[in-house]
Amino acid sequence: MRVIVCGAGRVGYGIARRLARENNDVTVIDQRKELVREVSERLDVRGVLGNCAFPEILEEAGAREADMLIAVTQQDEVNMIACEIAEHMFKVPTKVARVRAQEYLDQRYADLFSRDHIPIDVIISPEREVSEAIIQRMSTPGAFEIKSFVDGKVWAVGVKLREDCPIVNTPLRQVAELFPDLKITIVAFNRGGQMRRAHAFDQLTPGDEIYFVANRNDVTRALEIMGEAERQARRIIIVGGGNVGLYVAQGLEKTGSMKIRLIEADRERAEEIAEQLERTVVLQGDGLDRNLLREAGVVDAESVVVVTDSDQVNILASVVAKREGARRAMALINDPDYGPVSEAVGIDRHIDPRATTISTILQHIRRGRIKGVYSLADGAAEIIDAIALETSPLVNLPLRDAELPEGVMIGAVYRDGQVSMPTGDTVINAGDRLVLMALKDCVKDVEQMFRVSLEYF
Repeated sequence: MRVIVCGAGRVGYGIARRLARENNDVTVIDQRKELVREVSERLDVRGVLGNCAFPEILEEAGAREADMLIAVTQQDEVNMIACEIAEHMFKVPTKVARVRAQEYLDQRYADLFSRDHIPIDVIISPEREVSEAIIQRMSTPGAFEIKSFVDGKVWAVGVKLREDCPIVNTPLRQVAELFPDLKITIVAFNRGGQMRRAHAFDQLTPGDEIYFVANRNDVTRALEIMGEAERQARRIIIVGGGNVGLYVAQGLEKTGSMKIRLIEADRERAEEIAEQLERTVVLQGDGLDRNLLREAGVVDAESVVVVTDSDQVNILASVVAKREGARRAMALINDPDYGPVSEAVGIDRHIDPRATTISTILQHIRRGRIKGVYSLADGAAEIIDAIALETSPLVNLPLRDAELPEGVMIGAVYRDGQVSMPTGDTVINAGDRLVLMALKDCVKDVEQMFRVSLEYF
Protein backbone atom coordinates (compact mmCIF):
# COMPACT_ATOMS: atom_id res chain seq x y z
CA MET A 1 0.00 0.00 0.00
CA ARG A 2 1.26 3.49 -0.88
CA VAL A 3 0.70 5.99 1.92
CA ILE A 4 1.53 9.68 2.27
CA VAL A 5 1.91 10.94 5.84
CA CYS A 6 1.66 14.71 6.23
CA GLY A 7 3.51 15.79 9.35
CA ALA A 8 6.64 14.25 10.90
CA GLY A 9 5.81 15.00 14.53
CA ARG A 10 5.29 12.30 17.16
CA VAL A 11 2.09 10.94 15.64
CA GLY A 12 3.29 11.18 12.03
CA TYR A 13 6.60 9.53 12.91
CA GLY A 14 4.79 6.76 14.81
CA ILE A 15 2.44 6.03 11.92
CA ALA A 16 5.29 6.09 9.37
CA ARG A 17 7.36 3.73 11.52
CA ARG A 18 4.47 1.29 11.92
CA LEU A 19 3.59 1.28 8.20
CA ALA A 20 7.20 1.03 7.03
CA ARG A 21 7.76 -1.91 9.38
CA GLU A 22 4.89 -3.67 7.59
CA ASN A 23 6.57 -3.14 4.20
CA ASN A 24 4.26 -0.40 2.95
CA ASP A 25 5.54 2.29 0.57
CA VAL A 26 5.55 5.39 2.80
CA THR A 27 6.36 9.03 2.04
CA VAL A 28 6.48 11.64 4.81
CA ILE A 29 6.02 15.37 4.15
CA ASP A 30 7.04 18.12 6.58
CA GLN A 31 8.19 21.74 6.41
CA ARG A 32 10.88 21.22 9.06
CA LYS A 33 14.13 20.11 7.45
CA GLU A 34 15.48 18.46 10.58
CA LEU A 35 12.37 16.26 10.98
CA VAL A 36 12.39 15.20 7.33
CA ARG A 37 16.06 14.27 7.66
CA GLU A 38 15.43 12.35 10.88
CA VAL A 39 12.50 10.33 9.53
CA SER A 40 14.41 9.54 6.31
CA GLU A 41 17.54 8.39 8.15
CA ARG A 42 15.83 6.36 10.87
CA LEU A 43 13.00 4.75 8.91
CA ASP A 44 12.66 3.01 5.58
CA VAL A 45 10.55 5.86 4.18
CA ARG A 46 10.95 8.67 1.70
CA GLY A 47 11.02 12.25 3.01
CA VAL A 48 9.74 15.31 1.17
CA LEU A 49 10.41 18.84 2.41
CA GLY A 50 7.52 21.25 1.93
CA ASN A 51 3.96 22.26 2.73
CA CYS A 52 1.55 19.36 2.19
CA ALA A 53 -1.22 21.85 1.32
CA PHE A 54 0.65 22.73 -1.90
CA PRO A 55 -0.37 20.61 -4.95
CA GLU A 56 3.19 20.40 -6.29
CA ILE A 57 4.45 19.01 -2.98
CA LEU A 58 1.74 16.35 -2.91
CA GLU A 59 2.54 15.47 -6.53
CA GLU A 60 6.24 15.19 -5.66
CA ALA A 61 5.26 12.84 -2.82
CA GLY A 62 3.46 10.55 -5.25
CA ALA A 63 -0.16 11.50 -4.63
CA ARG A 64 -1.24 10.29 -8.08
CA GLU A 65 -0.37 6.70 -7.12
CA ALA A 66 -1.22 6.91 -3.39
CA ASP A 67 -3.81 4.64 -1.76
CA MET A 68 -4.11 6.77 1.37
CA LEU A 69 -3.21 10.20 2.73
CA ILE A 70 -2.89 10.73 6.49
CA ALA A 71 -2.69 14.41 7.47
CA VAL A 72 -1.47 14.90 11.04
CA THR A 73 0.34 18.25 10.95
CA GLN A 74 -0.08 20.72 13.80
CA GLN A 75 -2.46 22.90 11.75
CA ASP A 76 -6.05 21.68 11.26
CA GLU A 77 -6.51 23.88 8.20
CA VAL A 78 -3.41 22.44 6.50
CA ASN A 79 -4.69 18.91 7.18
CA MET A 80 -8.08 19.74 5.69
CA ILE A 81 -6.68 21.46 2.59
CA ALA A 82 -4.27 18.57 1.98
CA CYS A 83 -7.22 16.16 1.98
CA GLU A 84 -9.24 18.36 -0.34
CA ILE A 85 -6.40 18.62 -2.86
CA ALA A 86 -5.72 14.88 -2.56
CA GLU A 87 -9.36 14.20 -3.46
CA HIS A 88 -10.01 16.68 -6.25
CA MET A 89 -6.63 16.75 -7.98
CA PHE A 90 -5.19 13.29 -7.33
CA LYS A 91 -8.22 11.09 -6.53
CA VAL A 92 -6.57 9.54 -3.46
CA PRO A 93 -9.08 6.86 -2.30
CA THR A 94 -8.80 7.29 1.48
CA LYS A 95 -8.03 10.50 3.37
CA VAL A 96 -7.53 10.76 7.15
CA ALA A 97 -7.13 14.08 8.97
CA ARG A 98 -6.41 15.06 12.54
CA VAL A 99 -8.67 17.94 13.58
CA ARG A 100 -8.12 19.47 17.00
CA ALA A 101 -10.26 22.61 17.01
CA GLN A 102 -13.60 21.58 18.46
CA GLU A 103 -15.41 24.32 16.53
CA TYR A 104 -14.99 22.20 13.40
CA LEU A 105 -16.51 19.17 15.14
CA ASP A 106 -19.74 20.79 16.31
CA GLN A 107 -22.71 18.56 15.49
CA ARG A 108 -24.41 21.50 13.76
CA TYR A 109 -21.77 21.21 11.03
CA ALA A 110 -21.79 17.43 10.77
CA ASP A 111 -21.89 17.51 6.95
CA LEU A 112 -18.84 19.78 6.69
CA PHE A 113 -16.50 16.86 6.03
CA SER A 114 -18.26 15.24 3.09
CA ARG A 115 -17.74 14.71 -0.61
CA ASP A 116 -19.66 17.88 -1.36
CA HIS A 117 -17.64 20.08 1.01
CA ILE A 118 -14.31 19.01 2.51
CA PRO A 119 -13.81 15.38 1.42
CA ILE A 120 -12.25 13.69 4.46
CA ASP A 121 -13.07 10.03 5.03
CA VAL A 122 -11.89 9.80 8.65
CA ILE A 123 -11.65 12.60 11.21
CA ILE A 124 -9.38 12.03 14.21
CA SER A 125 -9.94 14.21 17.29
CA PRO A 126 -7.05 13.47 19.68
CA GLU A 127 -8.57 15.34 22.62
CA ARG A 128 -11.80 13.35 22.46
CA GLU A 129 -9.99 10.05 21.92
CA VAL A 130 -7.73 10.69 24.92
CA SER A 131 -10.63 11.84 27.12
CA GLU A 132 -12.56 8.65 26.39
CA ALA A 133 -9.47 6.58 27.18
CA ILE A 134 -9.03 8.35 30.52
CA ILE A 135 -12.68 7.89 31.51
CA GLN A 136 -12.59 4.21 30.59
CA ARG A 137 -9.41 3.60 32.58
CA MET A 138 -10.89 5.38 35.58
CA SER A 139 -13.82 2.94 35.49
CA THR A 140 -11.41 0.07 36.24
CA PRO A 141 -8.56 1.52 38.31
CA GLY A 142 -6.85 -1.85 38.78
CA ALA A 143 -5.95 -2.11 35.08
CA PHE A 144 -3.25 -0.17 33.25
CA GLU A 145 -4.88 -0.71 29.85
CA ILE A 146 -8.56 -0.83 28.84
CA LYS A 147 -10.18 -0.86 25.43
CA SER A 148 -13.73 -1.82 24.52
CA PHE A 149 -14.85 -3.60 21.35
CA VAL A 150 -18.10 -4.90 19.83
CA ASP A 151 -20.04 -1.82 20.99
CA GLY A 152 -18.72 -2.16 24.53
CA LYS A 153 -19.68 -5.82 25.00
CA VAL A 154 -16.10 -7.12 24.91
CA TRP A 155 -13.17 -5.54 26.72
CA ALA A 156 -9.42 -5.98 26.36
CA VAL A 157 -7.69 -5.38 29.69
CA GLY A 158 -4.04 -5.08 30.74
CA VAL A 159 -2.99 -5.90 34.32
CA LYS A 160 0.43 -6.01 35.97
CA LEU A 161 0.71 -9.04 38.25
CA ARG A 162 1.87 -8.58 41.82
CA GLU A 163 3.58 -11.09 44.13
CA ASP A 164 0.31 -11.94 45.87
CA CYS A 165 -1.72 -12.48 42.68
CA PRO A 166 -3.54 -15.85 42.97
CA ILE A 167 -2.79 -16.89 39.39
CA VAL A 168 0.98 -16.41 39.63
CA ASN A 169 3.01 -19.60 39.00
CA THR A 170 -0.11 -21.45 37.85
CA PRO A 171 -0.39 -22.88 34.30
CA LEU A 172 -3.03 -20.98 32.37
CA ARG A 173 -5.01 -24.13 31.63
CA GLN A 174 -5.49 -24.55 35.38
CA VAL A 175 -6.75 -20.98 35.70
CA ALA A 176 -9.55 -21.87 33.28
CA GLU A 177 -10.31 -25.01 35.29
CA LEU A 178 -10.42 -23.10 38.59
CA PHE A 179 -12.86 -20.49 37.26
CA PRO A 180 -14.93 -22.29 34.57
CA ASP A 181 -17.73 -19.70 34.52
CA LEU A 182 -15.38 -16.74 34.12
CA LYS A 183 -15.56 -15.45 30.53
CA ILE A 184 -11.99 -14.28 29.99
CA THR A 185 -9.15 -15.37 27.74
CA ILE A 186 -5.56 -14.43 28.56
CA VAL A 187 -4.15 -13.74 25.09
CA ALA A 188 -0.68 -12.28 25.69
CA PHE A 189 1.82 -11.20 28.30
CA ASN A 190 4.77 -8.83 28.33
CA ARG A 191 7.78 -10.12 30.27
CA GLY A 192 11.04 -8.20 30.35
CA GLY A 193 9.97 -6.02 27.45
CA GLN A 194 9.11 -8.98 25.19
CA MET A 195 5.50 -9.54 24.15
CA ARG A 196 4.47 -13.20 23.96
CA ARG A 197 1.36 -15.06 22.92
CA ALA A 198 -0.18 -16.91 25.85
CA HIS A 199 -0.26 -20.74 25.79
CA ALA A 200 -2.11 -23.18 28.02
CA PHE A 201 1.15 -24.38 29.60
CA ASP A 202 2.55 -20.90 30.34
CA GLN A 203 3.08 -19.95 33.98
CA LEU A 204 2.84 -16.25 34.78
CA THR A 205 5.31 -14.60 37.14
CA PRO A 206 5.19 -11.46 39.32
CA GLY A 207 5.82 -8.35 37.23
CA ASP A 208 4.30 -9.80 34.07
CA GLU A 209 1.97 -7.45 32.22
CA ILE A 210 -0.87 -9.66 31.03
CA TYR A 211 -3.58 -8.86 28.51
CA PHE A 212 -6.92 -10.61 28.61
CA VAL A 213 -10.11 -10.38 26.56
CA ALA A 214 -13.36 -10.64 28.51
CA ASN A 215 -17.09 -10.30 28.51
CA ARG A 216 -17.69 -6.78 29.84
CA ASN A 217 -19.69 -8.18 32.76
CA ASP A 218 -16.79 -10.38 33.87
CA VAL A 219 -14.08 -7.72 34.00
CA THR A 220 -14.69 -6.72 37.61
CA ARG A 221 -14.61 -10.32 38.84
CA ALA A 222 -11.47 -11.05 36.80
CA LEU A 223 -9.72 -8.11 38.44
CA GLU A 224 -10.86 -9.32 41.86
CA ILE A 225 -9.32 -12.73 41.18
CA MET A 226 -6.08 -11.03 40.17
CA GLY A 227 -6.06 -8.91 43.31
CA GLU A 228 -6.74 -5.63 41.49
CA ALA A 229 -10.37 -4.98 42.47
CA GLU A 230 -10.20 -1.28 43.26
CA ARG A 231 -13.53 0.46 43.29
CA GLN A 232 -14.28 3.32 40.95
CA ALA A 233 -13.37 6.72 42.32
CA ARG A 234 -16.10 8.99 43.69
CA ARG A 235 -13.94 11.99 44.60
CA ILE A 236 -11.84 13.22 41.70
CA ILE A 237 -9.53 16.15 41.06
CA ILE A 238 -8.66 17.16 37.48
CA VAL A 239 -5.63 19.42 36.98
CA GLY A 240 -5.72 21.22 33.64
CA GLY A 241 -8.73 22.83 32.01
CA GLY A 242 -7.88 22.44 28.34
CA ASN A 243 -10.07 20.45 25.98
CA VAL A 244 -9.01 17.13 27.51
CA GLY A 245 -9.70 18.28 31.08
CA LEU A 246 -13.06 19.71 30.05
CA TYR A 247 -14.14 16.56 28.19
CA VAL A 248 -13.08 14.32 31.08
CA ALA A 249 -15.11 16.43 33.52
CA GLN A 250 -18.14 16.41 31.22
CA GLY A 251 -17.86 12.65 30.73
CA LEU A 252 -17.55 11.99 34.46
CA GLU A 253 -20.56 14.19 35.19
CA LYS A 254 -22.64 11.81 33.07
CA THR A 255 -21.43 8.64 34.77
CA GLY A 256 -22.80 9.20 38.28
CA SER A 257 -22.80 11.18 41.49
CA MET A 258 -19.09 11.98 41.69
CA LYS A 259 -17.54 14.93 43.47
CA ILE A 260 -15.36 16.57 40.85
CA ARG A 261 -12.93 19.46 41.31
CA LEU A 262 -11.07 20.97 38.35
CA ILE A 263 -8.01 23.23 38.70
CA GLU A 264 -7.10 25.60 35.85
CA ALA A 265 -4.29 28.18 35.98
CA ASP A 266 -5.72 30.69 33.50
CA ARG A 267 -8.52 32.78 35.02
CA GLU A 268 -10.33 33.47 31.75
CA ARG A 269 -10.28 29.79 30.76
CA ALA A 270 -11.41 28.77 34.26
CA GLU A 271 -14.44 31.06 33.99
CA GLU A 272 -15.21 29.77 30.50
CA ILE A 273 -15.23 26.07 31.44
CA ALA A 274 -17.12 26.75 34.69
CA GLU A 275 -20.04 27.88 32.54
CA GLN A 276 -19.94 24.62 30.55
CA LEU A 277 -19.90 22.28 33.56
CA GLU A 278 -22.90 21.53 35.74
CA ARG A 279 -21.63 19.70 38.82
CA THR A 280 -17.89 20.32 38.70
CA VAL A 281 -16.33 22.91 41.01
CA VAL A 282 -13.72 24.88 39.06
CA LEU A 283 -10.80 26.39 41.00
CA GLN A 284 -8.43 28.92 39.46
CA GLY A 285 -4.78 28.43 40.35
CA ASP A 286 -1.62 26.37 40.04
CA GLY A 287 -2.00 22.60 40.21
CA LEU A 288 1.39 22.42 41.94
CA ASP A 289 0.15 24.62 44.80
CA ARG A 290 -0.21 22.36 47.85
CA ASN A 291 -2.63 24.75 49.53
CA LEU A 292 -4.88 24.77 46.48
CA LEU A 293 -4.77 20.98 46.27
CA ARG A 294 -5.78 20.81 49.94
CA GLU A 295 -8.62 23.23 49.26
CA ALA A 296 -9.75 20.92 46.45
CA GLY A 297 -9.85 18.04 48.95
CA VAL A 298 -6.80 16.10 47.79
CA VAL A 299 -6.51 14.20 51.07
CA ASP A 300 -9.88 12.53 50.36
CA ALA A 301 -9.46 12.22 46.59
CA GLU A 302 -9.43 8.69 45.23
CA SER A 303 -8.13 9.85 41.84
CA VAL A 304 -6.18 12.83 40.56
CA VAL A 305 -5.96 13.24 36.77
CA VAL A 306 -3.34 15.71 35.52
CA VAL A 307 -3.81 16.80 31.89
CA THR A 308 -2.01 20.11 31.35
CA ASP A 309 -0.01 20.73 28.16
CA SER A 310 3.32 20.12 29.94
CA ASP A 311 4.61 16.59 30.60
CA GLN A 312 6.88 17.87 33.35
CA VAL A 313 4.04 19.64 35.14
CA ASN A 314 1.83 16.56 34.78
CA ILE A 315 4.42 14.29 36.37
CA LEU A 316 5.32 16.71 39.17
CA ALA A 317 1.70 17.61 39.98
CA SER A 318 0.82 13.91 40.15
CA VAL A 319 3.66 13.27 42.60
CA VAL A 320 2.67 16.27 44.75
CA ALA A 321 -0.99 15.18 44.79
CA LYS A 322 -0.08 11.67 45.95
CA ARG A 323 2.16 13.02 48.69
CA GLU A 324 -0.71 15.20 49.82
CA GLY A 325 -2.95 12.16 50.25
CA ALA A 326 -4.52 11.25 46.88
CA ARG A 327 -4.93 7.48 46.52
CA ARG A 328 -4.18 7.29 42.79
CA ALA A 329 -2.74 9.59 40.16
CA MET A 330 -2.95 9.48 36.36
CA ALA A 331 -0.86 11.75 34.13
CA LEU A 332 -1.09 12.71 30.46
CA ILE A 333 2.38 12.17 28.95
CA ASN A 334 3.24 12.97 25.33
CA ASP A 335 6.93 12.05 25.38
CA PRO A 336 7.26 8.23 25.50
CA ASP A 337 10.60 8.57 27.30
CA TYR A 338 8.75 9.92 30.33
CA GLY A 339 6.58 6.79 30.65
CA PRO A 340 9.12 4.78 32.68
CA VAL A 341 9.94 7.90 34.70
CA SER A 342 6.32 8.33 35.72
CA GLU A 343 6.16 4.75 36.99
CA ALA A 344 9.45 5.14 38.87
CA VAL A 345 8.18 8.17 40.82
CA GLY A 346 4.96 6.44 41.87
CA ILE A 347 2.42 7.61 39.30
CA ASP A 348 -0.16 4.84 38.95
CA ARG A 349 -1.14 5.26 35.32
CA HIS A 350 -0.16 7.41 32.35
CA ILE A 351 -1.95 8.13 29.09
CA ASP A 352 0.02 8.42 25.84
CA PRO A 353 -2.03 10.51 23.34
CA ARG A 354 0.25 9.42 20.49
CA ALA A 355 -0.49 5.73 21.08
CA THR A 356 -4.23 6.42 21.33
CA THR A 357 -4.28 8.37 18.06
CA ILE A 358 -2.16 5.80 16.22
CA SER A 359 -4.52 3.01 17.28
CA THR A 360 -7.48 4.95 15.89
CA ILE A 361 -5.72 5.56 12.58
CA LEU A 362 -4.65 1.90 12.30
CA GLN A 363 -8.30 0.88 12.44
CA HIS A 364 -8.78 2.56 9.06
CA ILE A 365 -5.50 1.34 7.57
CA ARG A 366 -6.06 -2.34 8.25
CA ARG A 367 -7.55 -4.17 5.29
CA GLY A 368 -10.41 -6.65 5.46
CA ARG A 369 -13.56 -6.53 7.58
CA ILE A 370 -11.81 -5.02 10.60
CA LYS A 371 -13.99 -2.94 12.93
CA GLY A 372 -11.50 -1.94 15.60
CA VAL A 373 -7.77 -1.96 16.40
CA TYR A 374 -5.82 -1.21 19.56
CA SER A 375 -2.04 -1.15 19.63
CA LEU A 376 -0.24 -2.71 22.62
CA ALA A 377 3.22 -1.91 23.99
CA ASP A 378 4.22 0.55 21.26
CA GLY A 379 3.18 -1.76 18.45
CA ALA A 380 4.48 -5.08 19.82
CA ALA A 381 0.98 -6.51 19.28
CA GLU A 382 -2.54 -5.48 18.34
CA ILE A 383 -5.99 -6.34 19.61
CA ILE A 384 -8.25 -6.59 16.56
CA ASP A 385 -12.05 -6.71 16.25
CA ALA A 386 -13.04 -8.31 12.94
CA ILE A 387 -15.98 -9.93 11.13
CA ALA A 388 -15.55 -13.42 9.71
CA LEU A 389 -16.78 -13.69 6.11
CA GLU A 390 -17.83 -16.85 4.30
CA THR A 391 -14.52 -16.87 2.44
CA SER A 392 -12.41 -16.71 5.60
CA PRO A 393 -10.22 -19.77 6.24
CA LEU A 394 -11.46 -19.72 9.85
CA VAL A 395 -15.08 -20.45 8.98
CA ASN A 396 -16.84 -23.81 9.34
CA LEU A 397 -14.12 -25.81 11.06
CA PRO A 398 -13.00 -26.26 14.69
CA LEU A 399 -10.37 -23.73 15.76
CA ARG A 400 -7.89 -26.50 16.56
CA ASP A 401 -7.92 -27.30 12.82
CA ALA A 402 -7.83 -23.69 11.60
CA GLU A 403 -4.01 -23.44 11.47
CA LEU A 404 -3.84 -20.02 13.08
CA PRO A 405 -0.42 -18.35 12.92
CA GLU A 406 1.64 -18.93 16.08
CA GLY A 407 1.41 -15.25 17.06
CA VAL A 408 -2.40 -15.03 16.83
CA MET A 409 -4.92 -15.93 19.53
CA ILE A 410 -8.69 -15.49 19.44
CA GLY A 411 -9.95 -14.06 22.72
CA ALA A 412 -13.73 -13.83 22.26
CA VAL A 413 -16.50 -14.66 19.79
CA TYR A 414 -19.67 -12.55 19.53
CA ARG A 415 -22.64 -14.29 17.94
CA ASP A 416 -26.39 -13.63 18.15
CA GLY A 417 -26.00 -11.13 20.97
CA GLN A 418 -23.84 -13.44 23.12
CA VAL A 419 -20.15 -13.31 24.03
CA SER A 420 -18.34 -16.65 24.35
CA MET A 421 -14.74 -17.60 25.03
CA PRO A 422 -13.40 -19.92 22.30
CA THR A 423 -11.96 -23.40 22.79
CA GLY A 424 -10.39 -25.83 20.36
CA ASP A 425 -13.87 -27.18 19.60
CA THR A 426 -15.34 -23.78 18.71
CA VAL A 427 -16.54 -23.51 15.11
CA ILE A 428 -16.54 -19.99 13.65
CA ASN A 429 -19.59 -19.08 11.55
CA ALA A 430 -19.78 -16.47 8.82
CA GLY A 431 -20.82 -13.16 10.38
CA ASP A 432 -19.25 -13.83 13.80
CA ARG A 433 -17.39 -10.93 15.41
CA LEU A 434 -13.98 -12.03 16.69
CA VAL A 435 -11.75 -10.15 19.11
CA LEU A 436 -8.21 -11.46 18.78
CA MET A 437 -4.59 -10.68 19.58
CA ALA A 438 -1.90 -10.61 16.90
CA LEU A 439 1.81 -10.13 17.51
CA LYS A 440 3.26 -7.49 15.18
CA ASP A 441 4.72 -10.03 12.72
CA CYS A 442 1.30 -11.66 12.27
CA VAL A 443 -0.87 -8.61 11.59
CA LYS A 444 -0.66 -9.13 7.82
CA ASP A 445 -1.84 -12.71 8.28
CA VAL A 446 -4.87 -11.46 10.19
CA GLU A 447 -5.71 -9.02 7.41
CA GLN A 448 -5.63 -11.92 4.96
CA MET A 449 -7.95 -13.99 7.15
CA PHE A 450 -10.59 -11.25 7.10
CA ARG A 451 -10.13 -9.93 3.57
CA VAL A 452 -13.06 -9.51 1.20
CA SER A 453 -12.32 -11.79 -1.73
CA LEU A 454 -14.05 -11.94 -5.12
CA GLU A 455 -15.80 -15.17 -4.11
CA TYR A 456 -17.71 -13.14 -1.52
CA PHE A 457 -19.60 -11.39 -4.31
